[in-house]
Amino acid sequence: MSNQKIWLSSPHMGGTEQNYVNEAFESNWVAPLGPNVTGFEQDLEKFIGQDSHVGALSSGTAALHLGLILLGVKAGDEVICQSMTFSASANPIMYQGATPIFIDSEKETWNLCPIALEEAITDRISKGKKPKAIIAVHLYGMPYKVDEIHAIAKKYEIPVLEDSAEALGSHYKNQKCGTFGEIGVLSFNGNKIITTSGGGAIVTKNKESKDKVIFLSTQARDNAPHYQHSEVGYNYRMSNICAGIGRGQMEVLEDHVGLRRKMHEFYKDYFKDVEGVTVFSEPDSNYFSNHWLSAIVLDPSKTGGKTREDLRLALEQANIESRPLWKPMHLQPVFESYPYYGKNVSEKLFDDGLCMPSGSNLTEEDKNRIRTVLNQFFNKKI
Repeated sequence: MSNQKIWLSSPHMGGTEQNYVNEAFESNWVAPLGPNVTGFEQDLEKFIGQDSHVGALSSGTAALHLGLILLGVKAGDEVICQSMTFSASANPIMYQGATPIFIDSEKETWNLCPIALEEAITDRISKGKKPKAIIAVHLYGMPYKVDEIHAIAKKYEIPVLEDSAEALGSHYKNQKCGTFGEIGVLSFNGNKIITTSGGGAIVTKNKESKDKVIFLSTQARDNAPHYQHSEVGYNYRMSNICAGIGRGQMEVLEDHVGLRRKMHEFYKDYFKDVEGVTVFSEPDSNYFSNHWLSAIVLDPSKTGGKTREDLRLALEQANIESRPLWKPMHLQPVFESYPYYGKNVSEKLFDDGLCMPSGSNLTEEDKNRIRTVLNQFFNKKI
C-alpha cells in the first residue's frame, strides 16, 4: 500500500482544461479579458440560474471586497460577519475601514445563528450604529438558514453579502447558493469544488452592478483616450488563462459535487456505529450540500477520552491530512477586540471538530488507508 500524501482537498482536473488554455495562448489572449473570461461567466450564470450576472475576478476575497463597496460600506460603518469562517470573510471589512461585528453559529448548519443575529442588530441600533451589511457564509458547503436569516435582514433592511466561496453546487429548496443575497461570492481556489488555480467571482442581480464591478476591478479607468481615473480602482479581474481552466472545470462540476457527496457518505457509513462521533450532515431535505469538506465532531466523554487532536495526529502519522474546523474569528488575535454576539457554539465546534480528507479525486486505496487508521484509532474490528 502506498504511503503517498492524502490531501484534505486537492485540485482535480477534468481533462479539457488544457484545451481552453491552449486556445488562449494560440490567440494571444493572456490578459484579464478574452473569450474564456466571457465564456466562464456565461457558464456560471447558466449553472446558478436566477437570471444572475457573474463577474470573474482574481479571488473570492476580491469579490467580497467589491461586494462591500457595491453595498456602500465605508470607513466607520459596522458589518455583521459570521464568526466561524475563514478569515477571508472578515478581512475585506477591515480593507474598508469598517468594524466587524461577529456572530455565533447555530448547531444545525454551523452557520449564522438567527437569534444571535437579531440580538446583535437590535443592540447595535440601540447604540446608534445600524449595521450596513450582513456577511452570511455557507460553511463547508452547507447552506445557512436562508429563510430565517433573510427574514431578519428584510425586517431591519440590511443587505446580505452571501459568502458562497465553499458552496458552488449547493442549494436550498432547489435554489443554488450564491443567488440569495443582494450580492453573492464564489471561490475557485486550488482546494475548492472546481478551481482556476486562484480565482473567484461576484454574483449580482443586474447587469448594472456587474458592469460596476468590472469597472472597479480593472483599475476604474474612465472612458477616455488617455488613462483617466475618477474613482479608486483595483487589479481584481480574472485572466483569460485562469478562466480557461475554469471553463474546463465547469464541464466536470456536477461530477465533482457527486464525488464529494460520496466521500461524505463514506464517513456517514463508517461512523454510524462509532460511539461519540457525529458526521456534519444536512438538517433536512430542504438542504443540499456539496460537502466541499466532510467534517466530524468527537465527544471525548463518549469516545473514551479520544479527542479530535488525537485523531488528527494519528492521521498525520499515516501521511493523511486532516484539519481542525475554522477557528472562530472572535478568537483570532487580529479580531478578538471586536464585538461578538452569541454563546459558545462555534468555540465548542472548533474544540471538537475535524475536517476529514474530502477530495473528489480520492481513490479506493485512499479510502482504505483512511479506514485503516480509523479502525486502529477507534479499536474497530474490520
